[in-house]
Amino acid sequence: MFFCSDHSREIQEDIIGSANYYQAYILIECPQPWAYNALESKWVPENLQLLAQEIKYNRLPIKLLLISDNESHRREEKSLLIYQREHEFANHYRKHEFKLKKIEEVALIIRKWLWLGDTSDEITSEVTRDILVCTHGSHDKCCSRYGNPFFYAASALISDLKLQHIKIWKSSHFGGHRFAPTAIDLSDGRYYGRLDIEAFREILLRVGSVELFQRVYRGWSILPPPLQVLERELILSHGWDWFDYKIMGRISEQNQNNSLMLGEISFETTDGYHYLHQAQITCDESKTVTVKGSCNASKESLILKYSLASSGSESLVIPKYVRLGHPEVLKTAS
Repeated sequence: MFFCSDHSREIQEDIIGSANYYQAYILIECPQPWAYNALESKWVPENLQLLAQEIKYNRLPIKLLLISDNESHRREEKSLLIYQREHEFANHYRKHEFKLKKIEEVALIIRKWLWLGDTSDEITSEVTRDILVCTHGSHDKCCSRYGNPFFYAASALISDLKLQHIKIWKSSHFGGHRFAPTAIDLSDGRYYGRLDIEAFREILLRVGSVELFQRVYRGWSILPPPLQVLERELILSHGWDWFDYKIMGRISEQNQNNSLMLGEISFETTDGYHYLHQAQITCDESKTVTVKGSCNASKESLILKYSLASSGSESLVIPKYVRLGHPEVLKTAS
């Protein structure tokens, strides 16, 4: 029997650059089971299905996901979580949380937020970090085979560590099932794959060596996929401090077939200094693979992979303000 996740591991596919770019995530608590297309599940009301179609038709950079935990089928109130990116220069998405008596109320709350910017019904929650693990087995069997056991092990770890500000959810499909078990860490919006419990523990606590990002990091949904390659290198360079920096990225130049581009990531450190990192990013034929993207795929697809070019990478410091004696200020002034 073919399992896409097993095959991806066997060919040692690099998983970086596989995070999807979104401006917002809408997470709707809905009991399982879920249909292959989650929003066609029996518990999803028609008004919510119509809203999802409108979002898709208008090509809005918004991802709707169903979420659940072990109590969702018993709990009377259901959670609606909206994570939105508010600023270009940021390190996370802003969270809005709502508690609703009926799932039929979800579409109205989303419309008020989407068209009017109205979040007046939101509540205050002690949970500041929501982690989504794809367990959508009806969409791809690898997400059930690897996602479900990981969800239960990760839930136990969070409980053992008494991390009450972190909530873990089962999630419907968000891509990358060939990297199962795969997860999204919100509010920052970073994607992970091929997770094991030890790597998950280090990500939760931000301890240990960041070298683990070489094997489990899929990328950051605030950045387009090619720039995710550059961002991983900056994580390896700056360590866990990187997660406290405010960041913005763009592709400033590219050739006609997108095989070579100039990427820029600017960031502000916690002491208020701005840096700009530029690098050439190239389509890497040695890493590009032809694979079945899912367990049920009828044919293989070409998956382009990117790497940093061997030359043309540099960092420039741009002080936001001058503070006497700062080593980078002295460097730029010399």
